[in-house]
Amino acid sequence: MVSRVIPVDPFDLVVFGGTGDLARRKILPGLFRRFTSGQMPPEARVIGAARSELDRDGFRKMTAEALKEFMPEKARPKADVEGFLAHLDYVAIDAKGKDGWKELAKLMRPGVVRAFYFSVAPSLFGALAERLHEHGIADPESRMVVEKPFGRDLASARALNRTLAEHFDEHQIYRIDHYLGKETVQNLMALRFGNILFEPLWNHQYVDHVQITVAETVGIGGRGEYYDKSGAMRDMVQNHLMQLLCLTAMEPPAKFDPDAVRDEKLKVIRALQPVQPGSIVRGQYAEGEKSKSYREESGHPDSRTESFIAMKIDIANWRWNGVPFYLRTGKRMRTRLSEIVVRFKEPPHSIFDEDAGNNANELTIRLQPNEGMDLKVTIKEPGPGGMRLIEVPLDMTFADALGQEESDVPDAYERLIMDVIRGNQTLFMRGDEVEAAWAWTDPIIEAWEAGRDAPRPYDPGSAGPEEAFMLLHRDGRRWREIRA
Repeated sequence: MVSRVIPVDPFDLVVFGGTGDLARRKILPGLFRRFTSGQMPPEARVIGAARSELDRDGFRKMTAEALKEFMPEKARPKADVEGFLAHLDYVAIDAKGKDGWKELAKLMRPGVVRAFYFSVAPSLFGALAERLHEHGIADPESRMVVEKPFGRDLASARALNRTLAEHFDEHQIYRIDHYLGKETVQNLMALRFGNILFEPLWNHQYVDHVQITVAETVGIGGRGEYYDKSGAMRDMVQNHLMQLLCLTAMEPPAKFDPDAVRDEKLKVIRALQPVQPGSIVRGQYAEGEKSKSYREESGHPDSRTESFIAMKIDIANWRWNGVPFYLRTGKRMRTRLSEIVVRFKEPPHSIFDEDAGNNANELTIRLQPNEGMDLKVTIKEPGPGGMRLIEVPLDMTFADALGQEESDVPDAYERLIMDVIRGNQTLFMRGDEVEAAWAWTDPIIEAWEAGRDAPRPYDPGSAGPEEAFMLLHRDGRRWREIRA
């Protein structure tokens, strides 16, 4: 099945931090894939802007090397690479100084979409925004993309929003969370609001509980200095897992419109109950046979920063009254996995004997790897000997169902960048949404910092500390198993 490609208007996309890791790994390869798909118009340009003393040819060479490093050979035919590189330009620029800004201004063309991707530290956002206006580079229709972290607490998030608001209107600001660009995340909305099958059951009458898991096999690696000031709560829960929670729990918006969708997500965040101390488990990976401990990797031998979190969340509204949402995320886990599991209640009355067994339906939405979803249903086990009930999955892996290879599914970044060019903010966070998430998160972090409890150690390659399993066991439930 060939997906329909909708071209975008001609654009100038300036990538500040264009020689950085994110640009090389995600932004430039994503744009190349859109080029090979025929979505980038001939008039489009991508302008790298960074401190590196490169020229246009140097930037094109660096981009070619990045495509070679981060894309398989079959996905980058030589003719396509050369065609894409012809769209690239570069300006060496000083974010806080004067160098390079006049040269960038001369490159800007009238009559095309202007977008600026701030792939830099948040401390540079204000300086970049100020100079874009000072030199007449940004106009009222320009769009600005900013990467997380959106602050490290409520106060800093508000300050960052004020800084951006001094130079750009809210409709121009695109706060990017790549999880929202994943095909499966968007299919969650299609599943709920495009089918009559699930939405009538999507409430406390039929749902027993919901699990959201984001597990990583890697440790903190070279991010030790950043991560030790952040931890799993700031790095993952406050943004990525919060967005998955909102999309799972939100009410149907009046229409698929940016503000309508984000209004409903904001209502979910504001309905979150404070998390009780006994409803959250913090963990930190210990030393393994072939891996260092978190404390060794971070360079802080007494660190109390969490690399794992499991928590039980309650949403105070009619739809979800009494339905717990269990969230967990961690590094150095058994396998790389992101999924949402909706566990439905068992039938209110079984007509079968106890020996037959009884099973509840379970919908699993896989974000990575192998994007797709499956629904566990109960059937009779084949064969003689009476009625025995078993669970079987109705599996829809997108690559199989749509006749695609997994590599054909668009990367989250390329989808979101094209939404920026179209001016579609549906999959981007609004300022009040970010602040509401921090307002809920801050008391949890403050309680940890005021206490003396250290995170629970867990073995690398495991499913987290034992206390995380007890979090569900005491409710008579179990985590969905993380398999290697």
